[in-house]
Amino acid sequence: MEDNNSAFLEYFGDTPKLRFLNFLIGNHFFDFNMTDMARESNISYNSLLSFFNEFLDKGIIIKTRRVGKSNMYKLNMDNVISQNFVKFAWFLTKQDIGTDDINEKDNSFIKKSINPVS
Repeated sequence: MEDNNSAFLEYFGDTPKLRFLNFLIGNHFFDFNMTDMARESNISYNSLLSFFNEFLDKGIIIKTRRVGKSNMYKLNMDNVISQNFVKFAWFLTKQDIGTDDINEKDNSFIKKSINPVS
């Protein structure tokens, strides 16, 4: 497994749930099947199974489509919890790189990624 030195994991620890959430935040534009999500999050498939339904039930992730026999899922950017996770992860990243002046202009990228223009 490779090290993932994201600010999110540095602040809150390196657990399977947080690795998965960190992966979703970094890839919130894309959908993945469960096998790929586990592999890309650097967690075991069984670990993912242990909390996957919790994320689905809370609306943090949503099923997007079916490809062959695989269901595809992604971070639900219509969910307020998910939106705030993304905002908070960006905030931590900015703090980590020393950007102290976080204002409305700095958040424009975050807003665009949460509410992309159709």
